Amino acid sequence: MNDETQATSSSKAFSFISRSWREVRDSADADIQLMKNRANSFKNLATSFDRELENFLNSANRSSAPAEIDFVKKLQPKISEFRRVYSAPEISKRVLEKWGPRARIRIDLSAIRNAIVWDVDAERDGGGIIEFDRGKRGRVGFRELWGEREVGEWEPIRTLKMRLREFERKRELSVEEIFGGFKSSDFVEKVKSSWKAICKEPEESKDVPPLDPTELLAHLVRQSGPFLDHLGVKRDLCDKIVESLCSKRKEQLLLRSIAGGECSVLENDNINDELDLRIASVLQSTGHHYEGGFWTDFGKDDLSDKKRNVAIVTTASLPWMTGTAVNPLFRAAYLAKTEQQNVTLLVPWLCKSDQELVYPNVTFCSPEEQENYMRNWLEERVGFKADFKISFYPGKFSKERRSIIPAGDTSQFIPSKDADIAILEEPEHLNWYHHGKRWTDKFNHVVGVVHTNYLEYIKREKNGALQAFFVKHINNWVTRAYCDKVLRLSAATQDLPKSVICNVHGVNPKFLQIGEKVATDREQGQQAFSKGAYFLGKMVWAKGYRELIDLLAKHKNDLDGFKLDVFGNGEDAYEVQSAAKRLDLNLNFQKGRDHADDSLHGYKVFINPSISDVLCTATAEALAMGKFVICADHPSNEFFRSFPNCLTYKTSEDFVARVKEALANDPQPLTPEQRYNLSWEAATQRFIEYSELNRILNNNKDDAKSSRNDGKIIRKSFSVPNLSEVVDGGLAFAHYCFTGNEFLRLCTGAIPGTRDYDKQHCRDLHLLPPQVENPIYGW
Repeated sequence: MNDETQATSSSKAFSFISRSWREVRDSADADIQLMKNRANSFKNLATSFDRELENFLNSANRSSAPAEIDFVKKLQPKISEFRRVYSAPEISKRVLEKWGPRARIRIDLSAIRNAIVWDVDAERDGGGIIEFDRGKRGRVGFRELWGEREVGEWEPIRTLKMRLREFERKRELSVEEIFGGFKSSDFVEKVKSSWKAICKEPEESKDVPPLDPTELLAHLVRQSGPFLDHLGVKRDLCDKIVESLCSKRKEQLLLRSIAGGECSVLENDNINDELDLRIASVLQSTGHHYEGGFWTDFGKDDLSDKKRNVAIVTTASLPWMTGTAVNPLFRAAYLAKTEQQNVTLLVPWLCKSDQELVYPNVTFCSPEEQENYMRNWLEERVGFKADFKISFYPGKFSKERRSIIPAGDTSQFIPSKDADIAILEEPEHLNWYHHGKRWTDKFNHVVGVVHTNYLEYIKREKNGALQAFFVKHINNWVTRAYCDKVLRLSAATQDLPKSVICNVHGVNPKFLQIGEKVATDREQGQQAFSKGAYFLGKMVWAKGYRELIDLLAKHKNDLDGFKLDVFGNGEDAYEVQSAAKRLDLNLNFQKGRDHADDSLHGYKVFINPSISDVLCTATAEALAMGKFVICADHPSNEFFRSFPNCLTYKTSEDFVARVKEALANDPQPLTPEQRYNLSWEAATQRFIEYSELNRILNNNKDDAKSSRNDGKIIRKSFSVPNLSEVVDGGLAFAHYCFTGNEFLRLCTGAIPGTRDYDKQHCRDLHLLPPQVENPIYGW
């Protein structure tokens, strides 16, 4: 039984081995057959190639082939040998001998390569046609290979020769010929010039002499001018010191050209310009550029590619008929009329309780109502619809100061996207208790317009001299810290830093129309004036009532029969009228009214003895209506002296003479030029010029002058650190800290609670509470 089982197992094993061996043999036979087929395929390919080559040679012989074909004829035996070797029956055996797990079939073409190299070397040594250019790393010239003649019988050969000629032509082109057009392009020239500008060493540094001690000292004195002014050193003295320091080196200050012996960069006698350019040239030669100081705010937007935005911020609003309410409204209208910029007028909003103290016989429940009142009043007088925005900021009325004090940070009511140019009407008033962002940090350019001579008013109060001393320096402090330019309407105002004197106010067009009507009536022989003299103004002592009563009381006998009508309302009305009655003066007091009222057109003489005004608007309006004006010989009236109908006096005796002269004669009609000088169009042009607004509106951000010499530009100002700007930033920071303390605010006369606006302002103006708007974390 066991023997049978073993025999059966052996039979099955042998059968399995036999079957496996047959499978291996069949697989090997299939592989060998596949290799034979591939070898036959290669053989057929070689035979086909040999046939095509023979056809090509026969065609060349029939068409008198060129000498280059000899190279192919010499190559034919080598190709035939290659075909015979690899098409022989032994090829399969050789392949099988090399076949293994890691073996790969390789066809050795070295025989052809060696044959070609041998023939080419033989031709080169024998002066044949084929040459290898040794200077070009052994590349064969295809033009020499194929020649210039064409074989027209076989189209593929002719196409191949044409392509090879094109390739050979491009191969022989130089780099300059290939990239010549690209090198001459504007783009490449710009790139080259940029790299030269970046990589070259400044040549000016080798020839520009350094600053000497006298120049450095002159620059320091000039930069310290505002600070020395605080100490009592006049500007004229500083200018003389600078001039004396620079006079010894005036030839060097004229900035001779760097190469020497050429014309100067700046040909004028302005020592300041020469010194600026001298310093700028030295800094430019060293490659130094001033990026800004410690207090510089880099967050200001560059609006050079947009329409400019002008924000006018004032301390009063209609219906309060005061200069800081009326004149900024006209300024906004006429700036908007030019259509060169977007204009926003920012005026104070008073709560109902304060409105009842300030506004006569009218109150407003919402800012929209007051805005409509202001626009209607303006359009009735200018005759056109002014396209500007009116916004409001919280304010509180101070009975002691008789003025409106801002509550909170006024600058926050101008959005940052519109913060470009700011015009601060009464900048000292706006910033006495300003606790917020610095105006010059938020705006690109800040202009202050001084309306009021506060020192003159304060001197009339108790301890006025001491108060005036502190107020003078506080005004210097805040205007210097918060303004880039200050315009003073007349020399009657305090001499503030960065200030110039210019009348930038005009008169209501309605007054000019009244003057034109008066002139027309006089030309037609009609009587234009049927009444004598009058005075109009707010009835407070500081508005000229003290001077008026003193003059009339002193010369009561000289002006016997002279009657004066007085129009005005005010806090001192009872005292003024009592004093006139006590002195038995011939004054007829009446309630205040608009200067353009019909009842005032018939008066011929306007008397204004005030010396506290900066620029009396009523005086300009009287001149516009063609009346005589009698006023004091005072800096506040300097602008009016050029008008023939303005009669000024220095003494009380002169006053009497001027009154008699005016009553005995008729005023002269205004010329067109005089009428234009009184208009708001002319005032707006003066404002744009003297505030440097024209430069800002034209996007010339760099206020430095430039001088050109041999194509080189030397810019002044911003290339050198400005000591004054550093000091101004420090003053602004100190003022911010000072006004942030409620105790110090109260000590200086601030209204309690005005560091932030109150709940009533939040309701009226729809504002978030101050603690939400400006949270103080951790307190």
